[in-house]
Amino acid sequence: MLQLKDLSFRRGPNLLLEEASIAIYPGQKVGLVGANGCGKSSLFALLLGDLHADAGGFSIPADWEVAHVAQHTPDTERAAIEFVLDGDRELRQIESELTAADAAGDGLRHGELLGRLESIGGYDAESRAARLLHGLGFAPGDERRPVNSYSGGWRMRLALARTLMCRSDLLLLDEPTNHLDLDAVIWLEGWLKSYPGTLMLISHDRDFLDAVGSHILHLEHRRLTLYAGNYSAFERQRAERLAQQQSAYVRQQREIAHMHSFVERFRAKATKARQAQSRVKALERMELIAPAHIDSPFRFGFEPAGNLPRPLLRMDKATAGYGAKPVLQSVGFSLEPGDRIGLLGRNGAGKSTLIKVLAGELALLSGQCERAQDLRVGYFAQHQLDQLDRHGTPLGHLRRLDPNATEQTLRNYLGGFGFAGDRALDPIAPLSGGEKARLVLAMIIRQKPNLLLLDEPTNHLDLEMRHALSEALQGFEGALVLVSHDRHLLRVTSDTLMLVDGGGVRLFDGDLDDYPAWLAGRDPAARPADATDSARDGGDRKQQRRQSAEARKALQPLRNREKQLEQRLATLNARRATLDQALAASDLYAPESKARLLALLAEQRQISADLEATEDAWLEVSESIEQFHASDDAPNARA
Repeated sequence: MLQLKDLSFRRGPNLLLEEASIAIYPGQKVGLVGANGCGKSSLFALLLGDLHADAGGFSIPADWEVAHVAQHTPDTERAAIEFVLDGDRELRQIESELTAADAAGDGLRHGELLGRLESIGGYDAESRAARLLHGLGFAPGDERRPVNSYSGGWRMRLALARTLMCRSDLLLLDEPTNHLDLDAVIWLEGWLKSYPGTLMLISHDRDFLDAVGSHILHLEHRRLTLYAGNYSAFERQRAERLAQQQSAYVRQQREIAHMHSFVERFRAKATKARQAQSRVKALERMELIAPAHIDSPFRFGFEPAGNLPRPLLRMDKATAGYGAKPVLQSVGFSLEPGDRIGLLGRNGAGKSTLIKVLAGELALLSGQCERAQDLRVGYFAQHQLDQLDRHGTPLGHLRRLDPNATEQTLRNYLGGFGFAGDRALDPIAPLSGGEKARLVLAMIIRQKPNLLLLDEPTNHLDLEMRHALSEALQGFEGALVLVSHDRHLLRVTSDTLMLVDGGGVRLFDGDLDDYPAWLAGRDPAARPADATDSARDGGDRKQQRRQSAEARKALQPLRNREKQLEQRLATLNARRATLDQALAASDLYAPESKARLLALLAEQRQISADLEATEDAWLEVSESIEQFHASDDAPNARA
């Protein structure tokens, strides 16, 4: 096991860990969490021997193979797949010894080495490396490209693939999802679930930690506390501990009431589409875990946007791309205040291209994009972090945006984003990626946008800041379009999921939990590879397939009815939107238009009644499906 005994260490003048003692047993998957700068990465560096303890120590079994992702990928002409294969050190050692045995004409040694090569799966190594690359988003054929032909983000994926190639006993992963899209995150999650060794994982993605982690190790106030269970279990346990403090309990009750208001508001919304219901459930979970975040340093919200024109933006037969190469073709897209859209789609499908068009940063190749006169766009993208004035300060950036505000007002505002006191006067250049991202978000929110476009806003943000952002977005009155690999943020902010695929943009038929199945159906090779690469028992597989087939057959009538009702809901909602737009026309209220006005009002009442009846029917069918799953899972849980 991995054991820390009265361990203390510091970086420079800062004491990061003090007399920590924990034990992590083989096979445990431990998520290491804590505020930015508390020492999580430094603890990894210490375990790898790059730092040394000031007092106490730690022990790792001598025969354990330890794997971690290198911070820098060499600028080499070496083929990507060869670079990944280098991660299996024993494989490369055997290959080297085989070459030497051949040169020496040592047939006995050669045969012995071939036996070792077979025992470690050496003959399948290249296939295993190719599956890792494909799972992390590389296209077929990319594995033969030289490493130095890839950009920085893709080189980080290569480094991750190389680390996963190692048949390790202890795997240390520091923010492995930062350079991945949602598809690759889902694949990596499946791979890590089946990883047989001991895992220590630093991540700010709560859904990822929930799916992978068996324990959470919390670093706070120079102490380490190990919690059994995933991240959601950790939040509940921490909330209970905090509630024992009276002052914390009072703040918790305020936070619960704050989240409860959002839950009730969205529960009362007319639409009962699957993703909207998924969002209500996610908000209910946020209400439960809110007490665990009462000591968060981040507190901010959106002020009223002012003008909210309808529509904010409309695209018609829009084609977008780069040069003469179209990425999106004949796209029809309309945004109204209150729309909350999450974009899904494979890497390279055009999600960021669509965001750039909406932001006005990319001109259409053909078609139209009509923008309301009072449209105010807030656009977050990673390149904006590099556009900050390196010689400026957070306060200076806000002064340029809002010159009429007092210094104290701006300081108070920046404090909600973690720039309290003299931090507001720190130079930009040495700020971390997370601090720069917080500043860019602060600048966007200060401008009171009525259309918010967020392209991977959570890269570099820690869990507390992600929680604060997801909570703040509940109060945003304008339209939101979001691209993110953070599924929790997508769940709690998006009412509608749209799929960017095949050059088009369309509604996604399902909720976020259905997306991995869509990915697998679209590309069977995208299914997560088993990290153990061990064969499963054939009889078990046959029985599972038979049970799954029977379950699908029994559920099919309900699924068909559910789909019919969802299509009916979409039709009714579209018609109601058309009616609302027609009823907003000023000339409709002239005396000569009275007959048409009365007809439209009558149709609106009928549509509302039909919507209510259809929504009730949809809820009944959905509950029947959930009850079916619950009864179907019960015997399996007991087995």
